Amino acid sequence: MEQLDIKLLGREYRVACKPEEKDGLLIPTIATRGELDEFEQQNIEQAVQWTLGRSFKPEVIFTEDFIRTVHKRMYADVWAWAGEFRKTNKNIGVDKWQIPSDLKYLLDDAKYWHENNTYPPDEIAVRFKHRIVSIHCFPNGNGRHSRLMADIIIEKIYKQPVFSWGAANLSSEGDTRTAYLKAVKTADKGDYSLLLAFARS
Repeated sequence: MEQLDIKLLGREYRVACKPEEKDGLLIPTIATRGELDEFEQQNIEQAVQWTLGRSFKPEVIFTEDFIRTVHKRMYADVWAWAGEFRKTNKNIGVDKWQIPSDLKYLLDDAKYWHENNTYPPDEIAVRFKHRIVSIHCFPNGNGRHSRLMADIIIEKIYKQPVFSWGAANLSSEGDTRTAYLKAVKTADKGDYSLLLAFARS
């Protein structure tokens, strides 16, 4: 497994990429991580622009098709596997065969949370982000995808401002990364208070 450093909206992320996933690179002239970062950033910015010009209803957002579409729009110009569920197991996420069923459970839960006002809007979006990234649907880009999905949920469904996610580089060691990791680990145990606060910090 190789490590790739990815930069998104001024934040850097280190991601693991298996050789067969790296083979899906659509731009053969990319020779450095910096070039990969640049191409991915351009593609992700196009995906964000796509979301800005549209309105989406909950019955669209909370579907497998929409989850795949957002990922594909984020990475389709760079990766052949954009929008496709991963075909290999990783040291994080559910088994590759469980992805469709675990995602369906999450989507059904999210619909229920929304329809029954189970949690405040921020908490619905952050819980969704946390659960979908823990499923780890795609070969790569799951963290960035989960944050964009949370932003779509909070902005399109609840008409609230998108999250700031700490407004710092989450890959670099420092206080912001430490706070983020602590918030994620606390959410792993069912307490979302720190992650909710971090999302708006």
